[in-house]
Amino acid sequence: MNPPPKPLPTASRQATLRYGTPDFDVVRPGDHVVCAVSGKPIPLERLTYWSVELQEAYANAALMTGRWVETHGRA
Repeated sequence: MNPPPKPLPTASRQATLRYGTPDFDVVRPGDHVVCAVSGKPIPLERLTYWSVELQEAYANAALMTGRWVETHGRA
């Protein structure tokens, strides 16, 4: 018996989100957003850190904290 066929690769598409508390709304569908600090893609299913005030996504807590310090002064 042959194994089931692998799904065809889908083109990666950047989503546009409206970041809120505690969730975000999808404005334009896609599979990822881009980290405002590192520029790396973040899959939507792994998106955990964002700023409601700046409307930005972050790849991890350290990048989010660094951006907060940058925009708000000392921690």
